Parts: sequence; C-alpha cells; structure tokens
Amino acid sequence: MTANREAPPPGGRRSTVRSLARLWPYARPVRGTLLVAALCAVLASCFGLVTPLALKWIVDGPVADRDPPGVWLGGLVVALLGVAEAGLAGARRILVAGPLAGVEARMRSAFYHRLQRLPVSFHDRWPSGQLLSRATTDLMLVRIFLSFPLTFLLANGVTILVGFAVLLLQKWTLGLVLLAPVVPLIVLCSLFEERYSRAARTSQDRVGDLTTIAEESVLGIRVIKGFGRHRAQESAFARQSALLRESELRKASLLGRLWGLVTALPELAIGAALVLGVVQVADGDLTAGTLVAFLSTALALRWPVESIGFLLAICNDAAAATDRFFEVMDAPQAPPDAAPEAGPAAGRTGSATVRDRGLRLAGVEFRYPDAPAAAPPVLRGVDLHIRPGETMALVGTTGSGKTTLTALIPRLHDATAGRITLDGREITALPRARLRELVSVAFEEPTLFSASAGENVLMGAAGAGEAELRRALAVAQAGFVHALPDGHRTQVGELGLSLSGGQRQRLALARAVVGSPRYLILDDPLSALDVHTEALVESALREVLATTTALVVAHRPSTVLLADRVALLSGGRIAAVGTHHELLRGNREYASLMSGPEHRP
Repeated sequence: MTANREAPPPGGRRSTVRSLARLWPYARPVRGTLLVAALCAVLASCFGLVTPLALKWIVDGPVADRDPPGVWLGGLVVALLGVAEAGLAGARRILVAGPLAGVEARMRSAFYHRLQRLPVSFHDRWPSGQLLSRATTDLMLVRIFLSFPLTFLLANGVTILVGFAVLLLQKWTLGLVLLAPVVPLIVLCSLFEERYSRAARTSQDRVGDLTTIAEESVLGIRVIKGFGRHRAQESAFARQSALLRESELRKASLLGRLWGLVTALPELAIGAALVLGVVQVADGDLTAGTLVAFLSTALALRWPVESIGFLLAICNDAAAATDRFFEVMDAPQAPPDAAPEAGPAAGRTGSATVRDRGLRLAGVEFRYPDAPAAAPPVLRGVDLHIRPGETMALVGTTGSGKTTLTALIPRLHDATAGRITLDGREITALPRARLRELVSVAFEEPTLFSASAGENVLMGAAGAGEAELRRALAVAQAGFVHALPDGHRTQVGELGLSLSGGQRQRLALARAVVGSPRYLILDDPLSALDVHTEALVESALREVLATTTALVVAHRPSTVLLADRVALLSGGRIAAVGTHHELLRGNREYASLMSGPEHRP
C-alpha cells in the first residue's frame, strides 16, 4: 500500500520558494542565529575575493620591484586572509548546529503532536511507513536546507555579484567574456528545477513505501515465517528498492548533467578570458598583476557558480520534504473539543432526568469518510439505551458494525448523524480528555507498547498506583505477570509479542478496568482465552460490571450471560433488545447466532 499522492496545486506546478517559505514559523526563533551565520559566510566569501587583490599588489609591486620583504609581507597578508576565511566558515558551522537541531526537534514534536490529534480515519488511510519517513528522513532534509543552502544561496549570490563587479572594474572587456554564460545557466537551472522537483518527490514517496514494507515485515515476522513467505516478502522489498534506486539514479543523472554544464561553461569563459588577457598583456594594454588578480578572482568565483546545481538540488529535496510534512500538518483535525465547564458543577450529572441517565444512542448514523457515495451507512438510525449500572451485550453477525458502534462512544470516530449522550449530556459537548476519563475501552485486538507490563496497564488511568494495578490484574486473571522475571516491571517488547495472545488480551482488559471507569466498552475481550481462564475472568469481571455501565460486544453465550440485557445489531440497526432468554425464544436471528457451531459450549 502506498500513500496518497498529492496533485500539484491548481494553476501550475509547485513553487519551491512557496513550499520552503512555510518553514518560516519554525525558523523564526533562530532567525538571529541564521542571520549571523549568513553574515559569517558572506564575510568569508569577501575575504576570498580580497585575496586576488592582494596578489595583484604583490605581483605589480614587490615582485616587479624585486623587493623580498614586500613579498613576505604580501604572503603574510594572504595567509591572514585565508585564516580569517577559514575561521568564519568554522564559526558559521558552530553557530547553526545546535539551533537547527532544535528546529528539527520542534518540527518532529509538532508532527507527533499532530498525529496524536488526527482522527482515526486518517490513520486508517495512511501507511505507517509514510508517516515514519516524514518524521525522520524528510525532517533531516529540512535541517540540511536550513543549515547549508539557505545560507550559501545568499553568500554565494553576494559573492558572485561582488566578484563580477570587481572583474568589470579591473577590465570590463574580460568581465563581459566571463558574463557570457549567465543567460544559458539561468535557462538550464530553470529546466533542472522543474524536472528535479518531480524526481525528488517521487524518490521521497518511494522511501515511505519502502519503510512501510520493512516495518510490516518486522511486525509480521511470525506470519511470514509461519507461512514460509519470506521469499515473497524479499521480492516485494527488492521491487520497491529497485524503484527507489531508479528514482535516485534519475536524480543523480539530472544533477550530473547540470553540474557538468555549470562547470564547463564558466571554464570555457575563463579559458577565453585567459587567452584574451595574455594578448592584452603582450600588447601592453594590461599589467601582469591585473591579469593574475583577474584570473584569481574568476577562479574564486568557480565554487559559487558551480555550486548552483548542488544547492538547487538540496532546495528541491527540502521543498518536497516540506510538502510531505505539511500534507500531514494540514490534514483536517477532529472537530475541536467543547470548552471545559467552570465551577463546582462541572462534570456532575445530577441534573439529568431519570430517563436520560446512563448511555443513550438516538438516531445514530455513521458512514466512513472514504466510503463510496452510493454505499449505505454502516450504522443507520441506531437507538439504544443502557441504564445506569446496567451491562448490555451487543451481538450481531460479522461485519454488522458492532466494533464501529463501540468506537463512536469514546469518539474514535464521530457519528455522522444522531446523538450519543452520557447521563443526558451529548458526548460532543464534553472535552475529549474528560470523555475518555469517563469511558474506558478494551479492544478485541489488544495493543501493547514497548514498556513494562505494569506501565501498559497503568496507561488506562492517570494517577493509578500499585494497589489499582494489582486489583486490575486480579480482575483480568493476569496473575502470570507476577511470575515474569521482573514481575510487573518486566518489559513486554514491541506490541507485547513476547506474550501469548491470551496474555496480551488479559493485560488489555486490566488496562480497561484499572481506573474504575463510569462507562466500560468491551469489544469481545475474552476471545483469545481458553474456557477455564474465560470462566475465571467472567467471575471476577461480574464484580466490576456491577459498579459500572457497560456495553460488551459478545460472540459467545458465556459472554452474553454477563449482561443484564442483549441488543441485536442487524442491517445497521438495533433489531431487538431483551434478555438472553427472551431473545432466544422470540428472535430467530438471535437464536441462530447463539446456536451456531462457533457459539456452542
């Protein structure tokens, strides 16, 4: 899977300058440092241009007059100019290193902050490798641009202008010879910028695709080995790697051709100026010192001119990286939180009527943002009321929308129509932080992080301590944690893959109950457990469910029996609500679901 490729802006191709200008808010705090660094680079270049003038003085003065002390003095001046140039270049590097590393770190933090606040639908569409490459490789390219090309585009531009002014003042006819390649170079750079920009974007997108394959292969290594698919994965990786190699060679080819022409044209001009200058010296129209100074100045301008292609390449790489960065930063966020209530009444629900208390869904509809326009909603007109302290089981066929419905309550997705209320208050009127304090969720596919077992559980409640941790582990029958090498401080590894599926599921259940939430959403939390462990967990879970309002997605009669009532989800609607025994007697679809082979004890 590859990331969505963004189309060029309407009305023309992407502007490199406009893309890079978007970095200004991040670079503004270090603008003083960047200005001083640029000044150091300009001064270093100017010292380099003074050196030819010193050589002219040496040749036309002490050398022509056969004055050894004057030659030594001239040599000392040239050496001091070289030391000053080197010192300023070193100072520039030292000045920008720390501040620009800070800019990169702030951009990466802003990127991560944004990812955490983008809706789940965004993460459903974007491959993780594309996001990872934007947070690492792309931001490194941005830092390189700010530390090198941004400074040297200014310094080299000033150097070229001052250098050609010096050349024209020394001998304008020779200066015009050196100016001859300017127009062809401008045309070449314009053509190069357009082509290289496209190649840079393609290459960076392919880095993201390659990162995705590598990440999926590492996380799915058990599946790959289990099915003997390592050769197929290697082939997929090799194909994507070949595409990346192709785009990198395309960039190298473009840069090589431009650099060759940018180098050759000025060299030809210097050669022509040399021949013309020698003729003028022979005719007595030009002093030898002036010719030496002229040629030394021309040679000093070689690097500023020849670096144009290299600097343009880095600028285009950085512009493509900036575009990719802002594709994520510009992605629409979830609707903003409601303003938090003030005063002692904040968070209280005593004003809700008896009818409104508990969890209520009224006319709820949901359609995925990227679903075809003609496709029916996943959920339509869902009406459901779970009374305070009640446990409701939600059952339905595979694909009926049970998991989608549970995701609407903590606002992992927002309903496209209808209302969801907690004790009479719409969840959209609650700040998300407050909502997710009230509602705790355990997903069918448990996700653990590269942390200790205890830290994974305590993520479910801010401020919970050792006592809450032990209670939650006991409810989830996760006593195996105490037998781990370092107890609950044992690191469980990436995604918790060092544990079995049942162990991961029990830790996820412990995480859901550790904070004694007011509302509990359990999405088939016992599917990976054996019958004996399931019975133990259900027995302990009954005590928790007695003190909370819960919605439990269930596929097995044993889980359904935890509930006070059962809701049947069918065709995107709640088709029936009642006790387990009532629905068994009065609803054929429910009876069929509960009597299927997969539900028999």
